[in-house]
Amino acid sequence: MWVKFFWVLRMAILSFFFKDIKMPSYLGKPIIMAGLGGIKLAKRVRIFPNARFEVHKGGEIDIQENVSIGQGFHITSQGKLTIGSGTVISGNVVITNIDHDYQELLKPILEQQHLVKSTFIGEDCFIGFGSVIQAGTTLGKHCVVGANSVVRGEYSDYCVLAGAPAKVVKRYDQSLGEWIRV
Repeated sequence: MWVKFFWVLRMAILSFFFKDIKMPSYLGKPIIMAGLGGIKLAKRVRIFPNARFEVHKGGEIDIQENVSIGQGFHITSQGKLTIGSGTVISGNVVITNIDHDYQELLKPILEQQHLVKSTFIGEDCFIGFGSVIQAGTTLGKHCVVGANSVVRGEYSDYCVLAGAPAKVVKRYDQSLGEWIRV
């Protein structure tokens, strides 16, 4: 119980540096937090220990209400990155809206420009353990991402994705009222 008290205290102290933060929320001990001025957290955001938040060059991370984020979470943003309300993110998940360019063969990749594409995770999604959500991804409402999936692209509401690369394996059929294998 005392641990969560310190998590709430940490969030209260850091709230002076965030772009916007609504309480109650809590934050386990992070590994790194860079660019706090670009992070917005709504009410009841729960972030477990060993998270890594990086906001670069005016980017923005917007985590909406009632989101739970597991341990070892890594998120980077240079543009707009949104996580919808009610979403659950398991441990060791990576979410980004940045890719590294590699076109110039005589220049190290680390020195090449970033390619930035908006990333959006809809409401009530579930992201499985060890998954990677890549730049330019849009997940609709109530999408489920299987463990260790690598996701890039646009996915409609009410679908289950799995694999590397991730593919839709089920969709919810509203007329039948059940999940159907694709």
